[in-house]
Amino acid sequence: MGIQGMMSYVMEHKQFFVDLQLRNTKVIIDGNNLYHRLYFDSNLDIRHGGDYDSFTEIAHKFFETLTLCDIRPYVVLDGGSDASDKKFTTLKERAQEKILSAFSLSHGGGGSVLPLLIREVFKQILTKLQVPFVQSFSEADRDIVSLANHWNCPVLTFDSDFCIFDLKAGYCPLNYFQWRNICMCEESRDCYIPAKCFSLERFCKHFGNMNKTLLPLFAVMSGNDYINLPAMEKFFSKVRLPVGGCGNKFKKHIRIQGLLNWLSAFSDPDEAIENVLKYLKQHEKEQTRQFLCVSMEEYEPSDVSLQDFFQNGLYESEAAKKQELPPWILSAFAKGLLAPFISDVLILRRTILHAQVENIQRPSSHVAALSIRRVIYGLLLKTSESSCHTSGKKHPISSSPTLCEFDRCQKALRKSFVQGAPLPGNFCTLTTLNEVPLADRLQLLLDTLGVTASILEEVPDLLHLPVAVTCFWIRYSEPKVKLQHMKALLLGMAFGELHKTLENPEPEGLHAEVNKIVYDQFLKWKDTKSQKEVLELDAAHLFCQWQCCLQMALYLNQLLSSPLPEPDLTRLYNGTLVHRIYHELKSASTPENLLSASPKMNKLYCNMVRVVRCVIPTEFFQKKKARSRKKKNKQAVKQVPDKKEAATVEVLPSCSINNRFTTFTMED
Repeated sequence: MGIQGMMSYVMEHKQFFVDLQLRNTKVIIDGNNLYHRLYFDSNLDIRHGGDYDSFTEIAHKFFETLTLCDIRPYVVLDGGSDASDKKFTTLKERAQEKILSAFSLSHGGGGSVLPLLIREVFKQILTKLQVPFVQSFSEADRDIVSLANHWNCPVLTFDSDFCIFDLKAGYCPLNYFQWRNICMCEESRDCYIPAKCFSLERFCKHFGNMNKTLLPLFAVMSGNDYINLPAMEKFFSKVRLPVGGCGNKFKKHIRIQGLLNWLSAFSDPDEAIENVLKYLKQHEKEQTRQFLCVSMEEYEPSDVSLQDFFQNGLYESEAAKKQELPPWILSAFAKGLLAPFISDVLILRRTILHAQVENIQRPSSHVAALSIRRVIYGLLLKTSESSCHTSGKKHPISSSPTLCEFDRCQKALRKSFVQGAPLPGNFCTLTTLNEVPLADRLQLLLDTLGVTASILEEVPDLLHLPVAVTCFWIRYSEPKVKLQHMKALLLGMAFGELHKTLENPEPEGLHAEVNKIVYDQFLKWKDTKSQKEVLELDAAHLFCQWQCCLQMALYLNQLLSSPLPEPDLTRLYNGTLVHRIYHELKSASTPENLLSASPKMNKLYCNMVRVVRCVIPTEFFQKKKARSRKKKNKQAVKQVPDKKEAATVEVLPSCSINNRFTTFTMED
């Protein structure tokens, strides 16, 4: 939710806030708000698909600072869209805004678009740091209020709706939470974080000791993300609001102050509503009254007891129960093991795919992952078990349900209908999906990605899924993936593994010094300032497609209860580095030569190349020769490949792990 203009309005009035020295307390954190603020406030890359490793380091510092001040965080993440779908119009508007923002960024303009996998990365960070977190069934605001009031601790977010909720210990806006400026008490020598807490009492006192129960009505009449009532515009066009010395010229601020002044004259919401209805026509009154009363319920605490989840692992929600979903699905949602994408598909039979910074003249990057999504839809949306027969070796194919997708088409958000993929009969019902034998779940995942388990054995377990996705991506991407694109991605993965090696060096200390030299050189490439460079749109488009394929492969793997280990996303992809390596490869530089100085990393890289080489046809990366007019020349062209390309293809599967200085012939 959110009231337009509310946060900027209250921040202009310092008297609404109380200074805090935050330490030795629990704090409830709005998870979605936090990862947005940490990413955008840290000036991280948003043009090249995201720098997840840099974000990881910042998030680690944030939670380490909380630990120093004995602040015990509990993170609450939003779930899927509400079953009533009342926010659908707002979600479509925001999706359209993100498309335009991504287009602006792709041409060197401004904008803000989060990297595609940031939420999954954030959850992995929380898990690694053992920060307790829960994923609400739908929007988390009311669950956060209930938990904060139960534990009598402050809420950390930047959502204007928390100026309306009645919080016992208050609300600390993230922009006033100075976690980078840790201080120490002179007497106790305890560390604390300077913060400001929004005071509902001070706010209401500013408006003549206004009854705080009127604030939900104020939010509803102002129009939040859920509410857009035409009758309210009629009200505002007729009523004379007492602005009362509002010095700000912003129209939104004038309306906010005027409405608050007007409402403060009434003793309670019922009296105020009756006075609102006086300005409306007779046939509008009853419907408007009901709408206002129902909408105000959004500002009441929820029935969900998150303390039970954090203490006993139990998550019970009346809204969730009404959907009659399998218990294992509800438990996986609460633990964050399934994404909101899954919830939206299950409950609403609809999804909105997120915009990325790509080539807007081409079809959306999400098209590349369509066949993976179709398998997910097939698993989620089958409602009949009549075709389910598990006896015998052959399984019948079940019917294919249809789902509505919203995705980018040029600069517009467009709707399309997608059929779920037909599946073997042993995947007949969602209720028992988690009970299907592991071998069958793994086979469905591998078949979807077009690889075999034996091929993946050459790479570490945590890289099985990313390497399989890379093979899938090469086959389904448009424009065609070039050798430099593939190598840049795999070298980026090797860089992530090199970082882990340096963090956890081998006991013998072998090659530690040379590993550090290699790592530092990769860092130089990564840190090369490229923000002002013109983005190569087709390269960006291809790397966006790879992230789309990885995202959906992750979701499918999670839905199948992880037959493959979930990769460490925090070090898997660095957009700035991958784009830089790609440009180095294009300029005839050989980053592989540098990596070959580290035997372990060179072996890893060569094995990943070999896996891809085994799946992708030999001629895939060869250039097509122009046909000669003479028949003789035509035959010669078919028989004799380009020497440079031939050398490249030949060296891929036979990358020597013994020669530390193996060189790779580059594609022109």
